Amino acid sequence: MSGRNGASDERGRLAADPFEYRLTGRGGVIVSRGGRPVMTVGGADAARLLDALQRADDSQAQHLLARASGNYRRGNERG
Repeated sequence: MSGRNGASDERGRLAADPFEYRLTGRGGVIVSRGGRPVMTVGGADAARLLDALQRADDSQAQHLLARASGNYRRGNERG
């Protein structure tokens, strides 16, 4: 299964253990997985992430959050 950016979740890790996010009072985005905060995105990066998340379907949102966490790029996301 490929996303529009060539991303895939062939092992189903993002569906089995999805990322979540919430907004901070200062406009940041806290990215969590398994109930634990992974990282906080702030400033212009947070604004871009929120904009992309609002336009994304669930699968695309998972890929965006995985990339924002930094683990996706290294291929060592939990699973």
